[in-house]
Amino acid sequence: MQTSGWTPPLAVYVPEEEQQDIDLEWMKVALDQAEEALAAKEVPVGCVFVKNGKAIAKARNRTNEWRNATLHAELVSLDEILKTHPLPLQDVTLYVTVEPCVMCASALRQVGIGKVFYGAGNERFGGCGSVLDVNDTPSIQSSLSYPAFGGYYRPEAIMLLRRFYLIQNSNAPKPKNKTTRVLKTDILPIKSRTASPIATPDGSRTPLETELS
Repeated sequence: MQTSGWTPPLAVYVPEEEQQDIDLEWMKVALDQAEEALAAKEVPVGCVFVKNGKAIAKARNRTNEWRNATLHAELVSLDEILKTHPLPLQDVTLYVTVEPCVMCASALRQVGIGKVFYGAGNERFGGCGSVLDVNDTPSIQSSLSYPAFGGYYRPEAIMLLRRFYLIQNSNAPKPKNKTTRVLKTDILPIKSRTASPIATPDGSRTPLETELS
């Protein structure tokens, strides 16, 4: 139940016509990692960290493989980066196929990441404005904030997620029968630069909230 006066956080999306080719090229690398995750029956999220025009780490989700819920693509990469790169990582840019969750978004702020580009918004756990904006969280004001921009190959990122959710999960406590599910291919457009995919105070839902269902 939302209270009166509540203002939803905003996720910032960059229109396709304003997206730079170099950023799209790096997002393709992240999408390749996400494809590998899908092939391994992991939630298809991939990322690449870039410094001075070179990839210093890339990874995909490995939570099922290692039975460790913290092994999101971003944290897998950070584990490698922190072995050789001192903090803060202000000169490092992250490209990730889905908006970082609150856990990963917070970690990125704590290591001082310079900038984040993502594909699809994360309407359940997004930490860059969809559910919570870690850059506007007083409890971690001692860390450097960072800009985050979404919409880069957003349809491709969404379709990867939809394909994953059609797969039977034999590891689930109560596996769902998904044999009758149909892959939806329609992608709702983003109507403005800022959008919140979570429920509004009156309980209604914005179009973005249902983009992955």
